[in-house]
Amino acid sequence: MQDSFVNLDIKDTVATITFFTPHHNALPTSILNRLEAVLYEVSNNKGVSVVILKSGGDRTFCAGASFKELIAIENETQGKDFFMGFAKVILAMRNCPQPIIVRVQGKTVGGGVGIAAAADYCLASSYASIKLSELSIGIGPFVIGPAVERKIGVSAFSQMTLNAQEFCKPEWAHSKGLYAEVLESNEALDNRVAELAKHLANYNPEALKAAKKIFWEGTDHWDDILKSRAETSGRLVLSKFTKEKLQSYK
Repeated sequence: MQDSFVNLDIKDTVATITFFTPHHNALPTSILNRLEAVLYEVSNNKGVSVVILKSGGDRTFCAGASFKELIAIENETQGKDFFMGFAKVILAMRNCPQPIIVRVQGKTVGGGVGIAAAADYCLASSYASIKLSELSIGIGPFVIGPAVERKIGVSAFSQMTLNAQEFCKPEWAHSKGLYAEVLESNEALDNRVAELAKHLANYNPEALKAAKKIFWEGTDHWDDILKSRAETSGRLVLSKFTKEKLQSYK
């Protein structure tokens, strides 16, 4: 079975970040930390004007948090630290001065939806259904909430949160603004990602950075909010309800 990784490839002025885990791209703390570090590495590279963020494999974009790690959490500090993994990735995407294109090639759950929502431009395939399943296991999409709500609005976010058992179709995500475009196949998706990245790479880098700042105006308070949300999730994951639910999935 292929090992987990986060790879960085820079060609001309386009940086491509690829993450992968063999468990449907569910993300453990080690991969989340590595993803955050690579995002900041790219942020500090003056030779990069555009970032593409994608996952490996042809099916699931991201299955969310690692259930193995969730089950192993024993106290609130461990819980908070785990949920801060996704918080730090979202903040790193916000702080990255270059525009980030996220490629979503398949189903996306929980934290993966948060990563898609933190994109500056998100492109998806016709297989890229989404779901926020957190309430079904006794926690909630609290850490990723600000990013998702910012992109699709309170009404759609609440619908996804409460309808925790069902996937929403890519067309629904497109209609709500999460996906900028939905392509018929992964081949068409890859072609469109490359085309958009090429266009952006030819724009004035200073104008792109100025635009990015404008896109994210009003989010300076997220550092505190996401920390507080991680603490809430870290407490809930220790509840009897959640422990029993997680054990049933082992």
